[in-house]
Parts: sequence; structure tokens; C-alpha cells
Amino acid sequence: MTGSSLRQPELFAAPEQPAPALWIEVAIPLPLRGTFTYSVAQGMTRNVAQGGRVVVPFGRQQLVGYVMESSATPPRGLDLERVRPVISVLDDEPVFDAELLKFLREAADYYFYPLGEVLRTAAPAVDRREKRALSKDPRERAKSLRARWASVREETFVTLSPRKPGDAADESERKARGDKQAQVIAILEARGEVSLRELRAQVKSAREVVERLAGRGVVTVERREIPADPFFGSVVQKDTPPSLTAAQAAAAEAIVQAVRDHKRETFLMHGVTGSGKTEVYLRAVDAVQRVGKGALILVPEIALTPQLVGRYRARFGDDLAVLHSGIKDAERHAMWRRLHTGECKVAIGARSAVFAPVRDLGLVLVDEEHDPSFKQDDNFRYHGRDLALLRAHRAGAVCVLGSATPSVESFYAAQEGRYQLLQLPVRATSAPLPKVEIVDLRRVGRRGPTGHELLSLPLVRAIDECLDRGEQTILFLNRRGFAPSVRCAACDKILECPSCSVALVAHRREGALRCHYCDFSAPFSGVCFKCQSPDVTLLGVGTEKLEQSIISAFPRARVGRLDRDVASGAGAEVVLDKLRRGELDVLVGTQMVTKGHDFPRVTLVGVIEADAALSLPDFRSCERTFQLLAQVAGRAGRKDLSGRVLIQTFQPEHPVLFRARTHDYEGFYADEVLARRELGYPPFGRIAALKMDSPDEQKVRDFAEHIAAFIRAMPECECGDVKLLGPAPSPIERVRSRTRMQALLRSTDRPTLRKVVARLVSHMDAHPAPMVRAVVDVDPIHML
Repeated sequence: MTGSSLRQPELFAAPEQPAPALWIEVAIPLPLRGTFTYSVAQGMTRNVAQGGRVVVPFGRQQLVGYVMESSATPPRGLDLERVRPVISVLDDEPVFDAELLKFLREAADYYFYPLGEVLRTAAPAVDRREKRALSKDPRERAKSLRARWASVREETFVTLSPRKPGDAADESERKARGDKQAQVIAILEARGEVSLRELRAQVKSAREVVERLAGRGVVTVERREIPADPFFGSVVQKDTPPSLTAAQAAAAEAIVQAVRDHKRETFLMHGVTGSGKTEVYLRAVDAVQRVGKGALILVPEIALTPQLVGRYRARFGDDLAVLHSGIKDAERHAMWRRLHTGECKVAIGARSAVFAPVRDLGLVLVDEEHDPSFKQDDNFRYHGRDLALLRAHRAGAVCVLGSATPSVESFYAAQEGRYQLLQLPVRATSAPLPKVEIVDLRRVGRRGPTGHELLSLPLVRAIDECLDRGEQTILFLNRRGFAPSVRCAACDKILECPSCSVALVAHRREGALRCHYCDFSAPFSGVCFKCQSPDVTLLGVGTEKLEQSIISAFPRARVGRLDRDVASGAGAEVVLDKLRRGELDVLVGTQMVTKGHDFPRVTLVGVIEADAALSLPDFRSCERTFQLLAQVAGRAGRKDLSGRVLIQTFQPEHPVLFRARTHDYEGFYADEVLARRELGYPPFGRIAALKMDSPDEQKVRDFAEHIAAFIRAMPECECGDVKLLGPAPSPIERVRSRTRMQALLRSTDRPTLRKVVARLVSHMDAHPAPMVRAVVDVDPIHML
């Protein structure tokens, strides 16, 4: 790209035994804390700067590292004979500017995670894969590094071949031969056309499976050119900013004024579903562009990105960068370069976009700030919302958190005056919030007139009436598969995954039992895969079974399904577009259907079973249930048509369901903070989780007791009110053949808690246990 300040990677050979002219501290992208000292020869110092990349020797490897500090004199006490020289400098300008580098240091410190690994997480997409290229011959290495900068313009797409009506041979040929073929066919039936790249992400050995299906004539494979980025391949008509409601105007004015005044301020925008929060976001982005600054917009799910990108392009054009894992590395890197050079100053993306190199950052927006998807649950366990707050604060920018159901912690901060609360109490279209009805399954029964499980009489009647009016329905069930568990009478057991302590889920279309934690799969033809007994019972209802029940009960309805079995990431937009275009009458889905989508003709939402999330062993279970119910209910009646929501439950008297029925967030919040205050959970206390696992059960138990003894032996003057809860087996005790345990550290004082955690981390680094993996999760969200 012309005008880029980053040149394509080259390797500059250092002179033989040069005299060091500079000493630098380098962060290496390995799970090692601290930095490493290297020397820089006289002829290589010109491009060495903080935040820049260098190739350094590390043991027998050559790795890309990041310069953190530099000095003309060596550090005191350093054995100069052991210092190794830098091999090459990769950039004319730093990859990370001073503001972003400082932010990343703070993030590493806060989450007790190795700095080099944090920098790798934030690094350009292509950069993360360079370590593999460094093992090659120098000329091949440079060629490989440069090749990663080129955009790939072609992609392979797969579709189901047209059926031959009435041809029995054709119908027989289309039948799957094995669970992987069935899985591919199921995805194609739901989506129509899918790229081979996406199929490979969802199905093991997808290329070979597609080749076999193509050989039988079941699928058609086509390779064609695609736009450099999928979000810019269509023409979007320019929109006209709508008139604002009084509440929208007040919220927009407060945010715009803070942007104009260059204030470091945080807003929590609490608006009911359909209240027009996105329009307020667009007014804020317009204001920040007018003062010549940049904006960063975060959404919790890739599936929400196309919708927001479309709204942005209609208002401002194509001058934005889209960053998330659903696009290719080369495309993501091209976006990163535009931001880094200042050519583009607005970025939209999911969680990891918080690290985008937006220049002159003036505004950070976090949509659906309550969503647990903002929390990374492995490796670098950061929370995208919390890092967005930190980044805005360090950049002196305005930060806006938006949600119809704010997290308890965020709403508490607003009540305490740390955030400015903006309320949008009515819908932008003046349409009323949908009427919510509780269906007591104890009274009306699990089966209605159709005989299908969990299709009660009130729900069946409501769907029928909706179809008569030509309107659309969303049915929400947060369980994938056909049956959540299978019981064998001969074994007298629920069939479990051999590697995890969870039930195997039956997927009928694939003809398989699958584990949703480790992806173990076993063929299933109605007999127990352990003892071969045919006396098995499918228990419960998943989205696949619900979809089949709706198709059977309502033959006139066009039914679709949206869950991770048929769509993931950006692919979900294909299914959602079918609903928007009126090609579906009923959409069955998991929580993918609950988040931020706008469907004008959806007037009925059915929550199939509201009780499941309430029984989870997690202090946030009530909060998550309320949020899910409120969010999915908000999909109904968003335009001119009135909405209706039916919530099926065996606990109609539960306080969470009462608050959801009346759209009473403030009432729910009051109930929840009362319970949390008594127990010392956030926002009234801080917690850190120690998560341990090992293939050897005894080793992880011994290590957990050793850590508990270490913490209990710490002087009371250091521990303050820090309490140790556990250690105990995790609620899901085994995953991927590893036994899991966890302990919680809880305190009302954050600095004291951090001192205890810092001592614990130092102790674990100094005394690692063989075969045991232990990580600290600061501010944990996922407790299972």
C-alpha cells in the first residue's frame, strides 16, 4: 500500500562481531515473564525504537520480539559476555506507538500475564504467524514474510447440487455416508452456500469430505474471486439521519459535548431494546470525526458486526476498518495498516479490536457491554469492556457503554457516580415494549396439541396466529443438538464423553453423539456405542429437535435454525438475512438470536425453557437469565407491529421471571445487589480465580492443596480481608481428559487482593508442578 510507514519485512545481516552501540530490553512472545536484554550493532540502531519489532536469537530459535526499552549503556550487573546481538530490525516505525504500548503493559500487569504474549495478541495478524517463517533459509524467510502481506483474492465455495424431483436414485445418493458428511450437508441445507474455509473451521477434514460429496454429485464446488473484505462487497445506499426522541437527543448532546471538550469521561447508556442506541453511537462518531480524532467501536459477537458496519457505511461511507477473526489474516492486516498509518481513523470489531492502533483516539464505544463474550476464556484472559475503559482513560477519550440490560457492576458504577448515566426509556419508533406472558408448564403440561415436547398449547396457538397474519416468530432454546443427553437402560447410565464429565449430545442429522467441550464424536444409529444395546432413550430437547418439531407441527411454515452447528461467526449473517428478507417464517436458535438484531416483521418470541440458566452453579446465573430473557424479548414488535413474548417455565414464581415479565431492569438490579452485598460478590468485592488442571487427578489435587496451604500460611497483615474459597473440583470436573480444580480469592480491597495474587503467581513460577497447568483469572466471568 502506498504511503505505508511499515515496510515489508526484510532481514539485514549484522556485521561480524560488531561493537554494541545500543542495549535493548525485548519482550518475547512466549509464556515467560519479564524482558530479555540484547545488544544492537552500530549500523542497526537507526530504526530501533520502543514498540518496534526485531528478530532475536532465543536458545536455538530465531523469534520476533518487541523492543520495550533502549539505552546507550548496558544495565548494571549484566554479564556482557552472555548478551547476544539482535539479528535484524523489521520496521521503519514501531508497530505499537507509546500510548498503545503503555496500555498493553498495564493490561499485562493487571491480568498477571506475560508481556510478550500480550503483545502477540495485540500484534498485526500476519505478525503472529512470522515465528514459523523464521525457521527457514534467510531468502525463503523474507519471501515468506512478504507473501503474508498480499491479499488473497480467490476462495472456494460449496453448495448443495440441485435435487432431481422424484428421482429415487438421486435421493439415495444424497444420503450422508458418515457423520462428517452429514454435518456438511446440514450446514449447507441451513445456509445455502458456504466457503470451504468456514467448513474447515467447523468440520474436521472438511476438504476431503467435500471432495467425496462432490464426487457423488451431492455438492457443487466453485472457486471465484471475492472482495478484499467481505463487508465492502455490496453497495450501501446513503441514509438520512432520523429525528431523535427527546431521550436520544439528550444522550447524544451529553456525549457530543464531552467529545468537543476533549473530556476524559465515561457514560453508561441504558436504553430499552429498540430505543435507538445505535443512532446515538453514530452521532457520537460524527462528532469525534469533526474534531479530527479517531473512534473505536466494540461489539460482542461477529454476527453483530455486519449490521453495525452497514449502518456506519450508510452514514459515513467506507472509510473504516473492520477487525475480527471472521476475516482472513491478510485482510485483517491490511485494515491494521490503514489504522496504524492514520489513513483510517475508525475501527469496528469484536473483543480483540480493543488493541486496534487507532490514532488520536477520542471515542470508545462498547455495544451490549453486559455480554460475557467480551471476556476471553483462555490464554490471555482479558475482558474487552474493561480494557476499553482503561484504553479510553489512558488516551483521554470519551467512553460509552451501551446496553438494554447493563451488567450489575456497570450500573452500580453509574449509581455511585463514576459513570454518567444516560437513560433511553422508550423505543425510538414509539412502539410499546412487547407484552410478556409466563406459561406455567406445571399447569399446562410440556406437550400441547401437537404432541411435541415443550410446545405447549399457548405457544402452539401463538405461532399459528402469527403465521395467519404473515408475521415472523423467533424461538429461543439455549441448547444445541437433537437431544441434550442419551440414557442407556442396559448400562443404566447417561452416555458421557470419555474425555469430559459431560453428557454426549445426540445430533440426529449427523447421526452422531458429540461432546460440546472437546468435540469428541461417535456414530449413533439408535444403539449404545459402549454396549451396543438398542434400549436407549433420548432425553430433553435441543435446537435440532425443536426445528424438526416445528416443521412437523406447522407444515406451511418456512423454518430455519441458527446455532453453531449450522453457522459460526460471520456465517450467521446468512441465516439472519433470510429472516430479514422474509424467506423464513420461524427461526429456531440459541443465544445467537438474542443479540442486537432488528427484524421488522418479528412479532412473536417464544422462550422454550427459561429455567436451565437459573440452575447453574454461578453467582451470575440470575443476572444472565434476566439479560437473555430481556434481550430475546426485545426482538419482538420493534417497528409498527405489536410484539408478544411467551416464556415457558417450571418456576413461574421466580423473581427473575417476574422482573423480566414487567421489563423491570431497575427492580432486578435492586434484588441482585441486595444478594451480592450480603455475599461480598462484585461489585462489593473483587475476585480472582485460580484454575488448575492435569491429566493426573492426584497431581492436580495435591497441587491445589499445596497452593491453599501457601495462601493460608501468608501473614494476616499481608492478606487483609482476602478470603480463600476452595480449592474444589470445577463444576465440570473433566475436560479433554484433564481433571480440573479451582479456587477463588475474594476481597473488598483490590490492592490487597492484587498483592496476594502477585505473591501467588511468583510462588507458582518458582515452584511449577509437573504435569499441572495453573492460571490466574482476574475478574472471572465463566465459573464452570
